[in-house]
Amino acid sequence: MRVLERVTFDRVRAHFDREHPYDPADDGNTNDEAAGHLRSAQRTLGGRWHRVLLHGPEVLEVVLPWHLGEYGTVELIPPTGLTLERAAARLAALGDSYGETNPVCAAKLAHHRRSTAPAQPLFLSTRAVPGEDYAALTVRQGLIHLDGLHRMLAWRHSGRLAPGRWVEAYVAGLDGD
Repeated sequence: MRVLERVTFDRVRAHFDREHPYDPADDGNTNDEAAGHLRSAQRTLGGRWHRVLLHGPEVLEVVLPWHLGEYGTVELIPPTGLTLERAAARLAALGDSYGETNPVCAAKLAHHRRSTAPAQPLFLSTRAVPGEDYAALTVRQGLIHLDGLHRMLAWRHSGRLAPGRWVEAYVAGLDGD
């Protein structure tokens, strides 16, 4: 991890809100939940945010919280959580059946796989934050997902997390400047 700078929560939220607007008319838009995770990290981790670059393989170790798959019927990530690498392996093992049982999640993954736009930053914390999605995580510290699950899974699938590749992230809870 390469720490670029310390940033304010206002800057984190401004970037998040600009890149991830909430549309209540869109059933698949869960940006309001992600914004809640950011606020929870702000409260829980004392307002310490940094903008960083993560080496691609570091991203594979990010812990993802429970994910049912956007109102689907197959649980992609159990309540105990999985690293991105293990979640990607599970998704690959499910194959095409995942798209049939979890069409909204599969559509989000396909969108990010096809995207040629510059990678949007991830939003992470150094500890699990309060909330239903994080309550049963077995790994409570490290790099924990707040927003970017579908992007990370798609990037893993498309090779964007290979050695030599870097990903920007905002991380709550790092010590120091």
